[in-house]
Amino acid sequence: MDISGTLKRCSNNLNVNELTTKNIQPKTSPIQMVDLKSQYQKIKPEIDEAISHVLNSTQFIGGPVVNEFKTALERQLKVKHVIPCANGTDALQIALMALGLKPGDEVIVPAFTYVATAEVIALLQLKPVMVDVDPDTFNVTAEIIEAAITPETKAVVPVHLFGQSADMEPIMEVANKHGIYVVEDNAQAINADYTFKNGETHKAGTIGHIGTTSFFPSKNLGCYGDGGAIFCNDDDLYSKIKMIANHGQVKKYYHETIGCNSRLDAMQAAILNVKLKHLDRYCVARQKTADYYDQAFKEIPELIIPTRQNNSTHVFHQYTLKVENGKRDELGVHLKKYNIPFGIYYPLPLYRQNAFAKYYDGKPLLVTEELCKSVISLPIHTEMDETLQSYITAVLTDFFNEQSVQAI
Repeated sequence: MDISGTLKRCSNNLNVNELTTKNIQPKTSPIQMVDLKSQYQKIKPEIDEAISHVLNSTQFIGGPVVNEFKTALERQLKVKHVIPCANGTDALQIALMALGLKPGDEVIVPAFTYVATAEVIALLQLKPVMVDVDPDTFNVTAEIIEAAITPETKAVVPVHLFGQSADMEPIMEVANKHGIYVVEDNAQAINADYTFKNGETHKAGTIGHIGTTSFFPSKNLGCYGDGGAIFCNDDDLYSKIKMIANHGQVKKYYHETIGCNSRLDAMQAAILNVKLKHLDRYCVARQKTADYYDQAFKEIPELIIPTRQNNSTHVFHQYTLKVENGKRDELGVHLKKYNIPFGIYYPLPLYRQNAFAKYYDGKPLLVTEELCKSVISLPIHTEMDETLQSYITAVLTDFFNEQSVQAI
């Protein structure tokens, strides 16, 4: 059986017992986790024109291009205020600075997330209280948050991990009940829709008191360098955030508070202006790839495909599987053999990182510990075609076929 036959079966009705990698040759051309080059080639005229416009204007910081992006993103997300900034980490830091928290105040954060979420909390001399997550969605829940609240708790940072919103309605109910702030880390789920029980739909990142995002190049909406943004619907918070991001000044050379210098430059704003127009299409392309993967893997007992909530769309910043029976690392070796890249997000709980040792009480979080040992993320991006998907699913499916044969 040759590779074309294997791929044909993968694209139709996959059967783990029919597949073999004996004749599947490793790809010689590199497979990308995120193919930014192909994406750029499709929108090259638009991007080049936007960059040229900024170069000719010589207005590289601030100006009409940044304001145009700010307005367009407010319209896309249906949020009152967007404050563009230098990167996603700055966005989180500035958001917390705007809340007037004091050293030692506790901020609840999931232990299964990227370091930046907790890093800024510690940087501001606040106390990160790391909690477990739901084993199916990988997101923190209202029940987990409420169990961690103490008199010192002043805020919570739910992370919309891998492209799906945390269940925000009950989280906001708990936050309002206890009088704590909610800062959404929306670096991975921009444009995801969350639906409330009454049928109202809001974009992830616009539900809490403040939302933040990153425009790192590999994000669903990414620029060609660093970039970030902060969202809110409150006028007073907007004024504080805008002031903090600009050296604590409202009027030039008159500084009301200690702030920082965090700006989205015009070149990146111009690129984002172009890519924002394609964001809906990009989300559909990612969802289509995820659907293909789901169909390929749903009958493999050792693989658990991503859970999709009824009240949130999933924009698949990552397509993350759980591998049962301790086979994740073996699978990784197999994928490398066939030149298929993958990601382990995340290999170590935050509380086990040396940087956060002083915040660890010695009690492991069981779901987080298990996820760190079992998750694996496959290539997913806007330019994936069926041939590439077929190759990836054939190689991955056959790994479990070989495992099944060996077990007989």
